[in-house]
Amino acid sequence: MTKDGKIELMAPAGNFESLQAALDNGCDSVYFGVEQLNMRARASINFELNDLPEIANRCKAKGVRTYLTLNTIIYDHDLTIIKTLLQKAKDAGITAVIAMDQAVIMAARTIGIEVHISTQINITNIETVKFYALFADTIVLSRELSLRQVKKIAEQIEKEQIKGPSGNLVEIEIFGHGALCMAVSGKCYMSLHAFNSSANRGACKQNCRKPYKVIDQETGFEMEIDNEYIMSPQDLCTIDFLDKIKDSGVKVLKLEGRGRAPEYVAKVVKCYREAIDSLEDGSYSVEKVTYWMSELEKVYNRGFWSGYYLGQELGSWSDGPGSQATQKKVYIAKGMHYFPKTAVGEFKVEAYDLKTGDTILITGPTTGAQELVVEEMFVNDKSDTLAKKGDHITIKLPFRIRPSDKLYKIVDAKSEIN
Repeated sequence: MTKDGKIELMAPAGNFESLQAALDNGCDSVYFGVEQLNMRARASINFELNDLPEIANRCKAKGVRTYLTLNTIIYDHDLTIIKTLLQKAKDAGITAVIAMDQAVIMAARTIGIEVHISTQINITNIETVKFYALFADTIVLSRELSLRQVKKIAEQIEKEQIKGPSGNLVEIEIFGHGALCMAVSGKCYMSLHAFNSSANRGACKQNCRKPYKVIDQETGFEMEIDNEYIMSPQDLCTIDFLDKIKDSGVKVLKLEGRGRAPEYVAKVVKCYREAIDSLEDGSYSVEKVTYWMSELEKVYNRGFWSGYYLGQELGSWSDGPGSQATQKKVYIAKGMHYFPKTAVGEFKVEAYDLKTGDTILITGPTTGAQELVVEEMFVNDKSDTLAKKGDHITIKLPFRIRPSDKLYKIVDAKSEIN
C-alpha cells in the first residue's frame, strides 16, 4: 500500500524500455527478473546482475519500490546462484524479493531483505497467511479466490492483527490485469510433459495456447473444438470493478506483462493509475471505465474477463491464437540525434512512409514508450507532410531521444501498411 493509503500499483518490467514506461506512467512499484530463476525466464529479455544498481537508482529517483522475482522451483545446484543474486540485490538497494521456495525465503530473511510470497504457493486461507507472515510482509493470494474470500482474509488480518517481520500488518496482493493460464495459480506441467521445458522454471512453451482436436480412444471419433482455444483463457481485466477490489481490503494490485512490449506496459499502467486515482477523488464512473477499456483493447490482449473474482466459473476462452489488440505498431525509423536547444529529434526513415497526422510511438531503454501525433515535420531539411524510406526527418519532441531509439507508426490492427 502507498503512503497515502491508495492501492499500490505494481508494474511489470522485462527490460529497461518497459521499466521506463512503467515509471513514466505512474506505477508505485515494479517487479522484474534477473537472468534465470524467475517465471518469465524465457518469455522476456530479463535484466542482468550488473543492471541492478541502475534499476534501483531509476526507481528511487521516482519513489518507486523494486521487487526482484525469484519464484521458480529451486534445485540444489541453484542455491549458490540464489545467494549471489540476493546479496547483489541487497547491495543495490532493491526493496524486496518475490519468492515461493523456502530456501529463497530463508536466504533473503537471513541477510535482511524484505520477502513477498508468490502466488505460486497458492495461499487460500487465513491459517496459511499466518504461517507465511513469519517470513513475509506481503502475500500474493491464489488467483482462484473470489473477492468475497479475499475480503474475509483481509478482515481476519485486521481483526487478529497479523503482522509481518517489519511489524506492520501483512498486506494482501492480487493480480489485476494480464494473461491467465489454465493451471492452478500458475502451477503447470503441460510444457514439461510435452517439451521437457518446465513452466515452473520459467521456460513455458505456451502449448496451451494452441488449437486442439479431441479424439475418442475407443471409437476413433474425432471432434474439433470450433472457435475456442479450450486451454487458453482470456486475459484478466479488473478495471471495471476496481471499486470492489478496494473494498475487499487488497493493498497491492499487480499487473502481469514482463514479456510484453513497452507500449503495453505504458498503456496498462496509465489506465490503472487513472482508475486508482479516480477512486480516491470520487470520479470513478461508467463513462471512464468505458474509455479505459477501449484504451486497454488497443494493446496486446486475448479478450478480457474478470477471472474468478466475481464468482464466475471458468469458461471465457480465447477464440484465436494471438492478440486481439485493436491497434498495432509498424517500424518506421531509427533515432539519429536530438537537438536540446530546439527540442527537436532527428530520425532516418528505414521502412514505411510517415505523414503529418500519424500517431507515432518512440521507444528506447531510457526513453521508455512515448506516444504522440506528428503535427509537423521537416523532411531532408524542408517542411513537408510526407516522408519516405531513406529520408531524414526532424520532429518537435517534448522529450530527449537517443540513437538507440526506434520510431513506430500506430495503425489500426486490420489496416494494410504502405
